[in-house]
Amino acid sequence: MVIPGPLQPFAGDAPVLEVDVEGPVSVRELLDVMGHEYRVFNRRIRDERGVVRRYVNLYVAGQDVRQLGGLDAMVQPGDEVLIIASVAGG
Repeated sequence: MVIPGPLQPFAGDAPVLEVDVEGPVSVRELLDVMGHEYRVFNRRIRDERGVVRRYVNLYVAGQDVRQLGGLDAMVQPGDEVLIIASVAGG
């Protein structure tokens, strides 16, 4: 899982995290695994209902998860999951 710079401090300062899961898993399951280890990171990605925050975009193997079924999109072993968090400013 590729972690954007602003979120790296909440994920052990790592730019990339390997998530150890067996077989294909959903994006939701992957985020659940991450959330157990990095609780603050999880809160930055998802709200209290488990919904991905509107300023966070997730990609699996280069495709937007919104086009793949949202959090039910499947991640195959070896797929790169990219998190892009929008930054506001002006």
